Order: sequence, then C-alpha cells, then structure tokens
Amino acid sequence: MDATELIRRYRAGERDFPRTALRGVALRGADLSEATLFQANLRGANLDRTNLRGANLREANLRGARLPGANLEGANLREANLRGARLPGANLSGANLTAANLSGARLIVARLDGANLSGANLTAANLDGANLSEANLTGADLEGATMPDGKTYDPAIHGTF
Repeated sequence: MDATELIRRYRAGERDFPRTALRGVALRGADLSEATLFQANLRGANLDRTNLRGANLREANLRGARLPGANLEGANLREANLRGARLPGANLSGANLTAANLSGARLIVARLDGANLSGANLTAANLDGANLSEANLTGADLEGATMPDGKTYDPAIHGTF
C-alpha cells in the first residue's frame, strides 16, 4: 500500500491498517486520527504535522521516522520502535509509550505531559525543552539523555525513576 491508497481508504471510513508496510512513505499533514496501525512498518516515514491523535501504533516500527509537529495525543505507542525518530514539537500528551524504544530520538520541545513512559528506552534521547509534567517515567532508561533543562542525565548522580 502507498500513501495515496492509505489516505483514500481512510477518507472512505476505513480505520484498520494493521501490519501495513509503509516504509519511507510521505504522509505530511495527513489526518489519520484513531487509525489502527498496529505493527505497521513506518520506518523512515515522513509524518511531519500528521494527525495521529488516538491512533493505535502499538509495536509499530517508526525507526528514523520524521514527526516534527505531529499530533500523537493519546496515541498507543506501546512497545513501538522510535529509535532515532525526530519528534521536535510533537504532541505526545497522554500517549502510551510503555516499553517503547526511543533511544537517540529527538524530542526537543515535545509535549509529553501525562504520557506513560514506564520501561521506555530513552538512552541518548534529546528531551531539551520537552514538557514531562505528570509523565510516568517509572523504570525508564534515561542514561545519557539530554533532559528538559538541557543537562545530560546520569543515573549515578540522579538515580532512577
């Protein structure tokens, strides 16, 4: 399936696209709110300003995807691979990122307020300026991450969550 086909089917009312192969696809500014993209392959996709509010992206591969300004509010990204993804200014408020791989992800000025990041891998992630208010970071690995205040997280100094 390509981007045109996905958008056409979404506009026709279809919402379920599990295990869809969309590697490197360009979906800039598309509205895919509430879509089910369970285990979809979106590796390297361009999702700039895409609306994925409330979408089910559980176990999806978003490695290296570009999501600047994307709306992922309330999305299910449990166990998703977001390694090296670019999410500057993205809205992940209330998103479920339990056990997600966000290592090396760029979350500069991203909204993560109320997000569940328990057990997430955030090693070397850039969270500079991100909003983490009321986020659940229990068991998250933040080693080497740049925190909202611009300082690098060191578990030997800061402890664990």
